[in-house]
Amino acid sequence: MGWSAQRKTGLTVHTSARSFKGLTLLTPLGGEATLLLDMDGRVVHRWRQPGYRVFHAELLPSGNLLALVTDTALLPAPETPFDQPPPVFDRHVRRLGGNASHLRELDWDSRLVWEYHNERLHHDFVRLDNGNTLVAEWAELPAELAERVLGGVRRPGEVFPPMLGDDILEIDIHGVEVQRIRLWQLLDPVDDPICPLETRWEWTHVNSLALTADGGLVFSSRTNSRIGIIDRPDGTLRWKFGWPELAHQHHATVLANGTVQVFDNGMHRVGLPYSRVVEIDPGYNKVVWEYTGEPREQFFSGHISGAQRLPNGNVLICEGTSGRVFEVTPRGETVWEWINPFLTVNRGNQGPWIFRALRYGPDFPGLIGDSLDPAQLADFNRLHGL
Repeated sequence: MGWSAQRKTGLTVHTSARSFKGLTLLTPLGGEATLLLDMDGRVVHRWRQPGYRVFHAELLPSGNLLALVTDTALLPAPETPFDQPPPVFDRHVRRLGGNASHLRELDWDSRLVWEYHNERLHHDFVRLDNGNTLVAEWAELPAELAERVLGGVRRPGEVFPPMLGDDILEIDIHGVEVQRIRLWQLLDPVDDPICPLETRWEWTHVNSLALTADGGLVFSSRTNSRIGIIDRPDGTLRWKFGWPELAHQHHATVLANGTVQVFDNGMHRVGLPYSRVVEIDPGYNKVVWEYTGEPREQFFSGHISGAQRLPNGNVLICEGTSGRVFEVTPRGETVWEWINPFLTVNRGNQGPWIFRALRYGPDFPGLIGDSLDPAQLADFNRLHGL
């Protein structure tokens, strides 16, 4: 989907009687600030991390912000091409989408209270009730396994770096590893191949982590269009689902009724690409609800993006590449929409990208008692036309 550079930004739609009231958290991709918006689309709070490129952040029940970031000193020079990564692991991961070097916890005033350094981090995390944290880590695959993985493009003369898979780590508050689940040992190199239009740099490319009600680990792997649930702590694969029903999806989560919701990006889908949000019954491997554009191609984000089921049954959708965050009812009616006016530079290009957006209700413990006075940021809002 294309969009006009002259389109209206900020709040564009709000049907107050039908929207779920709360505060929306988002990070303009690759910028240094995470923003909190009210229902009028005004920035009521922000966390700044100078010297870091922020990829994704979430609020904790304590009111602290947990953010996946990259130290800008580790990023490749802007003129460095991304289509031919060098065969050195640590340089290779700096050229892959979603890369990070630190997981940082900040208090309400952007002061650092906890930090975990690992230059193989990427995409997502889950803070557990016991204070430990789940993170995704790139892992170099054994050469014998990499050779057996089907799919991917082998371009003439290309020098391949080692193929990467994903490990999912549980770390304690000291950064000590408690458990490691090797996703590349749970999937099949033949039955779960790389998309034939993707490179062979990565097999799985995990882009989301979440938990089920019983503590199972929900994952989404973009490059081979697979989602699944892993039992913890034994590390066995309980369920998987994907292509051809899904195509390069993001943000798989389990809903209260046990179904799985996912943002199905639709990149490399057979026919014209289009995105949708789907709800899947894992017992029958059947889509039981979906949201699509009208026409279908009107709603499309080839990468990033996400969807959050809200307590009133509505869905908050982040159409990441266009910077569009909107709320729809179960019948697909848009009742709130905000267009990102904050442009950031990613891989040398400027755009309104957002990896994910999350809304927190008025009863969220991390927001109770905090000052959210928009007047404190009036100059900031005015500068950006909000």
